[in-house]
Parts: sequence; C-alpha cells; structure tokens
Amino acid sequence: MRARHDVRPESDLPVLKPFRAAPIAPSGLAAPALLSAGLVAGAGILFAASLAVAQVTAPAARDGAVTILLRWAPLIFQGFLFNLLISFLSMVLGTAVGVLFGIGQVSPSAALRKPAWAATQFFRNAPWLVLLFYAMFLLPFELKLGPVTLAFPAWVKAIIGLALPVAANVSEIVRGGIRSIPSGQWESAEALAFTRRQTMWMIILPQAFKRMIPPWMNLYAILTMATTLISVVGIQDGLTVTRAALVAESRPELMLPMYLLLLLMFFAYCYPIARLTMALERRFNVKG
Repeated sequence: MRARHDVRPESDLPVLKPFRAAPIAPSGLAAPALLSAGLVAGAGILFAASLAVAQVTAPAARDGAVTILLRWAPLIFQGFLFNLLISFLSMVLGTAVGVLFGIGQVSPSAALRKPAWAATQFFRNAPWLVLLFYAMFLLPFELKLGPVTLAFPAWVKAIIGLALPVAANVSEIVRGGIRSIPSGQWESAEALAFTRRQTMWMIILPQAFKRMIPPWMNLYAILTMATTLISVVGIQDGLTVTRAALVAESRPELMLPMYLLLLLMFFAYCYPIARLTMALERRFNVKG
C-alpha cells in the first residue's frame, strides 16, 4: 500500500510573523523609590525657596527669617510631639473598642450584632470635628466615684473624641478581615468539634490579622494628620504653637515657611508609614 500525503493549500499554512522583542518594563521597586526621592526633594526645595523669599523680604532692622525660624522650631517640634502622643493614645483606645465592635458585628447573636453595627455606622459616618466638640463639651471636667475623683482634662477629652471614629473604622477593618477568610475554615473547625469561640481566636483571627495590618496602619496615618483638629478646641499642639509664633513675630512673610516646617514634620512621620503600608499590602497580597 502506498501512503497518502494530504497536501494543505498554501493559503491554509500558518503565517510566521517576525519576532519582536518586547520592551523591558522598569523594575517595580525603582519607580516608588524615584517617586519617594522626588517627593522629599520637592518638599525640601519648596521649603528652602519659601525661607529664602522670607529672608530677602525681611525688614533690615529686624531678625532674619532663618533666625526666627530657629528660635521657634524647638517649640513647634514639642507641639508636634504632643500631636503624636494624642494620636498614639487615641489609636490604642480606638483599637481596643473597635476590635470588640468588629467581633460583635459578626456575632450570630442579634443582641450583640445589631448594636455593634449601629454604633459602627453612626461614629464612622459622623464628622470627626463634631465628635470632638461633643466630647469636649459634654464630658465633665471631673468624675466622682465615691471617695475617688477622676479628672478629665481637655487633652483626655480630645483622646476620647478622636477615639470614637477610630473605633468605628477599626470595627469595619476587623469585620472585613474576618469576612475575608473562606467559609471552609469555619466548616473545617466545626468538623473538628471546635467551638465558635475557639474557631474565632485560634483559627480565624490569626489568619485575618495580617490582612488587617495595612488598613490599620493607613488609619493611624490619617488619625495623626487629623490631630491638628484639637487646636480648634483650644488645646496647645503644633498648629497652635505655629499660629502663636506668627502672632508674636507679626511677620506675614514667615507664614509660608513656618507652616511648611510643621507640614514637613508630619510628612516625615507619616510618609514612611504609608510606604510601609504599601510594602505590607504587596507582601500579604491585600487588595483594596
């Protein structure tokens, strides 16, 4: 027998296209590094330019802009440190309350779930400044518990006022982290005769924890920048000291460099937190 060879028409043959090398994409780490360097350099150039303009336009018979800025910089920095203290304490209090609210939101008991959901939605959608005003004017200056008298200074009220929206946002972070764990984890734990409490604390929360870290850090950065709201209610922070310096010196040309100095302090503190948050999101594969 003679083998038959099917010959395909020339039009049916595949057309070979010339190979073209695809351009090599820049490294994923190079772009953020260049962007960070550009932001820092731009902020420094803007501050130096504003200081130079203030130095040139300063009256001849009075201190220069650099001298005045060096005189007030330590006090502004102390006020900035007070902002950081308020942000840290508010975050601690808000996180402690928010974790309880977040776990309450996923509780099978309606008696816990509904109040936790209502409190979360109320404080999460209320303006931070309004909550701060309520805390300042509704909380007493001191609380007597029998023979013990607890003082409530203004900065303690400010911590409570800022902790309320933080607790609501942390509650949503915890709820979202718990809900992101596949339901198969719950079913497997139930098959192993774990109670719901054991499943939550030993299986679900350890897995959800790494997913909660990036949004929690982002919330802390937002809170740190929002602490300047306490200056509105008369608490001495970095912004209040900066305004006092401008009033004391009566030099309008110093407004831009002084406020930029305070801005750079917040930027130097918050920007590394933002970069670390992005790195953790990539590491833990957290999608916003």
